[in-house]
Amino acid sequence: METLFIGKSLLFLHEVESTNTYAMNLLRNVNPVEGTVVYTDHQTRGKGQRGAVWTSKTGQNLTLSVILKPHFLGQNNTFYLSKISALAVYDVLTDILVTSQYDIKIKWPNDILINHRKVAGILIENSFTTQALQYSIIGIGLNVNQEEFGEFERSATSLRLAAGKCFDRPVVMEQLCMKLEKWYLKLKEGKTELIDKHYTEVLFGMNQLWDFEDGDAKRFQGTINGVTREGKLMLTLSDSSQKQYDIKELKFIL
Repeated sequence: METLFIGKSLLFLHEVESTNTYAMNLLRNVNPVEGTVVYTDHQTRGKGQRGAVWTSKTGQNLTLSVILKPHFLGQNNTFYLSKISALAVYDVLTDILVTSQYDIKIKWPNDILINHRKVAGILIENSFTTQALQYSIIGIGLNVNQEEFGEFERSATSLRLAAGKCFDRPVVMEQLCMKLEKWYLKLKEGKTELIDKHYTEVLFGMNQLWDFEDGDAKRFQGTINGVTREGKLMLTLSDSSQKQYDIKELKFIL
């Protein structure tokens, strides 16, 4: 793999409960090198945001976890890991697809959409010491060659459905490792303003009015103004007031 460290150590599992869970157990029992990638053909209990289950058909997509050790990040800056992971997937998609034909966006906090349909999801799990991050597990699910999504037919898509052809999963995985490494190194160099700029430029619904539902299942409208350093979505409400929402406090109504 043409990277410096991400993906240099690969651990393939034909089937596993969750690559994130496996990676976490690996960190507790041994000391894997930074950049180790755990990937599988089939997750029996893949994890999604808000405790949801990530489902993927066997051998058709990418389901992987990357072990990082970002000791340089303080606790208030961990959302940058979400930003760079989402930007890495975004970059892979824009390299593969002709962007003039597709609307590719990052949906807060880190889902990736093609023409308003979800093609990838990211789940990040962190472990902290007193002052900083001990390790981070970047779990990425990317729909590559799957064609049927059952109950999610209207809301999900894949590279194959978008482009009308099959893709070589190992090649896509290598591209993903390269892009993630690129953005991770920029974060390590302290280029947070550059990361903020790129993330905001491709943020789904930016400066647009959308329907939302809060934690009490109350629906309302708001205009997206951006995302705080801590990862909260900034909205301007119908009464012109401004409010910030955490991931557990809000969901899009598309």
